Amino acid sequence: MLKRSLFILVCALFASSVMAADNGIIKKKSMHSVTATLDRLENVLTKKGITVALRWKHSEKAKGVGMPMRDTQILIFGNPKMGSPLMLSNQEIGIDLPMKALAYKDDKGQVWLAYNDPAYLKKRHGITDKDKVFAKMTGALDKLTSKAVGK
Repeated sequence: MLKRSLFILVCALFASSVMAADNGIIKKKSMHSVTATLDRLENVLTKKGITVALRWKHSEKAKGVGMPMRDTQILIFGNPKMGSPLMLSNQEIGIDLPMKALAYKDDKGQVWLAYNDPAYLKKRHGITDKDKVFAKMTGALDKLTSKAVGK
């Protein structure tokens, strides 16, 4: 009984910090500010040799046109070794590549890091011949984003 209760508690804690919605977006709670979360992600991506293409500060752009917005930033990054094989299967996946990670503060003050679930992209673009690439992408994104949101 104790093992079962502990298992349920661990599952509940995991579910509360990582969410995969049926809209294909994976969300992770961050222990850091929006800026620090993306700084950490950018750092681990760069160390892994992944190209960071752009950092866009939505909230600053909104403020510039007189619309207040909670802190919201996006990081666009990619690895041609993973993305190119997918595009060779279906070029339309290029609409979703390079990958993006959105960090934002919600209305309760919690910071989240969100990104597209590779399994969703696989289904969306009907790519059936690159399972190993999608599996590698899924694992890499999970590890890299976990480093960004964690201690």
